[in-house]
Amino acid sequence: MSTGNLTINLKGVATNWATLNGLTAETVETSAVVKADGYGLDAGRVARTLYHAGARHFFVAAAEEAAAIRREIGDNVNISVFSGHMRGDTEMINDLHLIPMLNSFNQLARHLESLPGHPFGIQLDTGMNRLGMEPSEWEAVRDTVVALKPSLVMSHLACADDATHPMNRQQLNLFRAMTDGLDVKRSLSATGGILLGPDYHFDVTRPGIGLYGGAPFTDANHVVHLSLPVIQIRDVAPGETVGYGNSWTAQVQSRIATVAAGYADGLVRTMSNKGQLWDAQTPCPIAGRVSMDLIGVNITNLDHDPQTLDILSPSQTIDDLAEISGTIGYEILTSLGTRYARRYISQ
Repeated sequence: MSTGNLTINLKGVATNWATLNGLTAETVETSAVVKADGYGLDAGRVARTLYHAGARHFFVAAAEEAAAIRREIGDNVNISVFSGHMRGDTEMINDLHLIPMLNSFNQLARHLESLPGHPFGIQLDTGMNRLGMEPSEWEAVRDTVVALKPSLVMSHLACADDATHPMNRQQLNLFRAMTDGLDVKRSLSATGGILLGPDYHFDVTRPGIGLYGGAPFTDANHVVHLSLPVIQIRDVAPGETVGYGNSWTAQVQSRIATVAAGYADGLVRTMSNKGQLWDAQTPCPIAGRVSMDLIGVNITNLDHDPQTLDILSPSQTIDDLAEISGTIGYEILTSLGTRYARRYISQ
């Protein structure tokens, strides 16, 4: 094959959910975030796996993302939509029985006018300045909204990946000030918030990246393994260069493997000349620029010619690769391309 093999361990996803679920009290519901097509791993398959693990509440970014989940596991789960009730979403929200997390006066009015009596939630802004009603907006409509019995009131932590960041406590205090005393379920924490401890758990938690093996959940099972085929191996003499722009020059007699993958497959160009692939536990540095479909890899230190090299494996996780690339594990995971041959492990 001339395309990479991406192995996705769904059993690991289920185990990660169960572990995070075990960090909260029995009275706390652990949901699952499956937006961006299950962080690039297939939302339908991921949701079905998590349903069998015990999840009954799923979150997506946009209403359109919910269709795959409904196809896989039917109507006996709740699906909440972070973006709320957007213009043009009414029919889909109704037909797929979605719960929009309303973010503004306009969305609140749109929902109540177009789908009276249909479930909804509310998202509050506690300092991230991204989505949700600000404290003054919420104060103006709180009593009216609570009387309509929203299914959930939520906010989102901006710095939960850093347990010592003062923003965490600041947002917690504001969320409590905005919601204490209300007869409504509350949610503040995604993966990072779960790890901050019980003060942040409230009634519903929403793990996302931790399900898929990413930081800050350092005890997570790693769920992706990406192996790339070697197309060609060549000897490169001292002074010769590799790849576009002559950005890598051989200092000694070298062996260079060309592997089939590149930035079209989600392997970002910032890995050029500083990333590495692996032959089992042996690192093999990237030589030259990452191009659209190909990467040069220095295998001089190997005593054999490999048929494949790994870029995601137990030796190099999504967060390891992200650190080298100057990004985060989320981007590495959600950028994995469509050309890989995918294999799913569920047992």
